[in-house]
Amino acid sequence: MQVVSDSKLVPVSGDAADEPVKAASLPEYVYARLREDIFEMRLLPGDQITETEVAAYYKVSRTPVREALQRLQSDGLMQGYVRGGWEVVPMDFKRFEDLYEFRSLIEVNAIHCLCAHEAGQLGKRKPNFALVESLKPVWCVAPEQRHSDGRVVAALDEIFHQTLVRATGNMEMAHAFDRLTDRIRIVRRLDFVYGDCVQSTYDEHAAILAQIDARDGSAAAQLITEHIAGSHAEVNQITLHRLHSARASAASERLPYVTVRIMRQF
Repeated sequence: MQVVSDSKLVPVSGDAADEPVKAASLPEYVYARLREDIFEMRLLPGDQITETEVAAYYKVSRTPVREALQRLQSDGLMQGYVRGGWEVVPMDFKRFEDLYEFRSLIEVNAIHCLCAHEAGQLGKRKPNFALVESLKPVWCVAPEQRHSDGRVVAALDEIFHQTLVRATGNMEMAHAFDRLTDRIRIVRRLDFVYGDCVQSTYDEHAAILAQIDARDGSAAAQLITEHIAGSHAEVNQITLHRLHSARASAASERLPYVTVRIMRQF
């Protein structure tokens, strides 16, 4: 297939690229596919790729590939170096530790804001408790009604935490939390896909909602602090295990557009 104009949608072929392009644009499509490869650890920390080889793989020009890679760089997932070369950002556990600390600060503050409402401690800003209520049909359900697919629950988990923050009515805090969520998604989803946290997540989310209903800020804050700390500890272990497993099988499963694999310490 010939390379076509960047503004058009075309089918791509070969291996993982044999389904038709359905995204709104070629940069969006390439971005989504590369991002998924990183999240699924088909692209590993330290892997190097070039715009030319990615473009050849997806049968597009380098322009949409460059735009996709620049967007991944802004996500903190890729870093460019010279002459169209790019590298998957090495796993930085200190950075994730800092992000989890920031996450805890935001969410504990959100919990206190929600629970302090009736005490008149928020001034003119009123929480949106309809948003909080919208979470109950998802999380306060019988075990047989719970989702078992880790990827589905991972997405719902993000919505749960983002909704609690958004319910405070502080949109600046909500936007900051959305960006933070994007930064830690690569490790958070590991806990759901490769760990065993689905049922405990349902239990813990339901308990947090119950304490918000009771306006017990101290109890709710304690629950969400333990919830976040437990998730952080678990994903650290799963990430290390998953990285080493993926590295061990990388020789036979390497993506066609990965040109150099850097043997880094994680």
